[in-house]
Amino acid sequence: MMEPKELAKKIAELLDEKKALDVTIIDISPKASFADYFVLASGGSDRQMSALVENIEDMLEPEGIFPKTVEGKKSSGWILMDYGDVVVNVMTVEMREKYNIEKIWGDCESLKIN
Repeated sequence: MMEPKELAKKIAELLDEKKALDVTIIDISPKASFADYFVLASGGSDRQMSALVENIEDMLEPEGIFPKTVEGKKSSGWILMDYGDVVVNVMTVEMREKYNIEKIWGDCESLKIN
């Protein structure tokens, strides 16, 4: 089993490889009890968001890593993948600006990927 930080970095790398926009990891462990890391990424279109989510699932499943839940639809502009200690948010650029998760968790350390 991968450590949460290692898993967060792996997911961020998978998103980056598939040309996700503005991939960021936020260490929320000091402030949150439900997870240790958020991985945030934006997709340029519904189709790209679907491809990003499917790629994460396809690449982690062979390692025995499965999301507890996947919520949201690409048409909603926000897909959340819950990997327990790592929560992945794939959003449209507009949704990301609207909800501004980085600002809400602004006092937590962020690890930029690209």
